[in-house]
Amino acid sequence: MTEILRITTREIWEQALARGEFRSDDLAAEGFIHCSTPEQLTYVHEKFYRGLTGLIVLRIDPEKLESPLVWENPHETLKLFPHVYGPIHPGAVIEVVPIEDLVV
Repeated sequence: MTEILRITTREIWEQALARGEFRSDDLAAEGFIHCSTPEQLTYVHEKFYRGLTGLIVLRIDPEKLESPLVWENPHETLKLFPHVYGPIHPGAVIEVVPIEDLVV
């Protein structure tokens, strides 16, 4: 299994659990949820979340997703990023980890 990751806050994740699905601002604005691979996590954290505190990482099993997963190159980085085209069901999240445990 190749996991994918999503950075968020504990508050947003707890709201998602109560609602029964994880939705994000990028899903509303762009039609998909930006995710990353473990190798891409530090890049994504530095580029989009630098200076923010209280972040967690959702470790997601792509095989448990109910929404389509598409690998795309949105920033011409020559790397494919995983995008989830729809909400993420909590059952697809295999672990929630403080970002400090994954990004040094």
